[in-house]
Amino acid sequence: MKSFCILMFCAVALSFVGCENKTLPAVISTDDSRKLPQQESWNSTIVVSDSGRISAIIVAGYIRVTELNRQTQMSQGVKVRFFDREGRQTSILTSDEGTVDEGTNNLEARKNVVVTSSDKSKMITEQLFWDNQRQLIYTPAYVQITSVKDKLQGHGFESDQSLRNYRIFRVTGQSQTK
Repeated sequence: MKSFCILMFCAVALSFVGCENKTLPAVISTDDSRKLPQQESWNSTIVVSDSGRISAIIVAGYIRVTELNRQTQMSQGVKVRFFDREGRQTSILTSDEGTVDEGTNNLEARKNVVVTSSDKSKMITEQLFWDNQRQLIYTPAYVQITSVKDKLQGHGFESDQSLRNYRIFRVTGQSQTK
């Protein structure tokens, strides 16, 4: 009987130890969950096309899509291969990061932006925009262009994506004429 009472006492004591008030972890309230990424991917490819015609292929180290602003954010290295209406590659853009507008498929590239054309012309800037509809690249920022016959720089730039027909605003540099 004595051992039964001791056993009952231990059982009751253990039940009180196991029944403590547990505090639930605090949930951090966010203003808008639409700001959080709905999709994330690493080392991924985005194909930009219209009516079956590819206009660009984008590869990025990290991609996230948010619902709020309908944008695809890219970082950890971005590489874009541009194609003309006949499907020929015209140039390659590299940058540290960028954004694609999901409504227009327009691109903004940022940080260490370099565009190299198929004829080896090279344009360097810190920010560049690509208008998908017009197949046009442009920037209000400082640019440097090096080609077989030109070494130009200036603030403000627009060009076809092949870097064949370009304009630099407020230009300085050297050019060789025939």
